[in-house]
Amino acid sequence: MPEITVAEADVRRVRDQIVDVREDEEVAEGMIPGAIHIPLGQLSARAEELDRERPVITVCRSGQRSARAAEQLGAAGFDAATMGGGMIAWHAADLPTT
Repeated sequence: MPEITVAEADVRRVRDQIVDVREDEEVAEGMIPGAIHIPLGQLSARAEELDRERPVITVCRSGQRSARAAEQLGAAGFDAATMGGGMIAWHAADLPTT
């Protein structure tokens, strides 16, 4: 499962799907603009909400849950990568949130 940097995710977010797998209380702190919120525990049941024709970048707080999410999506036939460092790294890079 590929891991990309926050800089790569920032460039790719205009064409790829960003899936934030954090819990509700975590996303209240801010999400990547345009991201789709699907908590990790709901991912398998809600994967049909994603476009199989577009790559997926999974995001969580630190990168651990999103790595599991990317593996799960990859096994289901998606082109999936995880964003290393998660939202901690995104905030540290002073990138935008909603």
